[in-house]
Amino acid sequence: MPEMDKFRKLVDIMAKLRAENGCAWDRIQTHETLKPYLIEEAYEVIEAIDEKDPAKLKEELGDLLMQVVFHAQVAKDAGNFDIDDVVEGISSKMISRHPHVFGDARFDTPEEVVKQWQERKKEEGKFRNSALEGVPKELPSLLRAHRLQSRAAKVGFDWEKVEDIFDKLDEELAEFREAFGKNNIKEIENELGDLFFVLVNISRTVGVNAEGALRKTISKFISRFRYIEMKAAEEGRRLEDMRLEEMDKLWDEAKRREKC
Repeated sequence: MPEMDKFRKLVDIMAKLRAENGCAWDRIQTHETLKPYLIEEAYEVIEAIDEKDPAKLKEELGDLLMQVVFHAQVAKDAGNFDIDDVVEGISSKMISRHPHVFGDARFDTPEEVVKQWQERKKEEGKFRNSALEGVPKELPSLLRAHRLQSRAAKVGFDWEKVEDIFDKLDEELAEFREAFGKNNIKEIENELGDLFFVLVNISRTVGVNAEGALRKTISKFISRFRYIEMKAAEEGRRLEDMRLEEMDKLWDEAKRREKC
């Protein structure tokens, strides 16, 4: 089956699911009700990438593509646009933003490409009121902070060197300790937010995505904690009955196993 026919088959399946004699659940969905599934599928794609599992990635990309087709069908049913309009729109945008590939422009470095990409977005009416426009509020906070800081850095609002941010981190940590000493929950929240923001600045400056770094640390935590649970179960014990020192010892064992 030709590639476009395969894609059209998926579009036709979605249309049938939304038709009068289609699926009762699919027919009542809206852009709003579908939002959680779109976010969930996007994160499952990220998980598959992190796990370096091609088979899982293929499956999750299919689920994410289904969400795009689903939203396009909802829009078509409302008389707004259809999947062909979506494809045509992104195709035109990609051609416009890559004049060095589809035109006569020449950009020799990734940095030059990014700079002209931003210029093209300005020409399209983006960043009309602020360089920070277009960063979705719904992004996870660490990722949103990274994107906002990057936008500000592109117009020169940035630290000169990472060592300067280390000094800022020390300053914010001292302010957090002071708020903690006062036992003022509002000040504690504010200062903790400042700490997170500075840490994101450090991660961005050294070329690490804070959201990805924390996600990997969470995965390590889950793996190590499950090791503790497994060893406790092998001994017929409950975690609640173990001393912290015993659990710390198993935690260290789990860390050593990761290096083997």
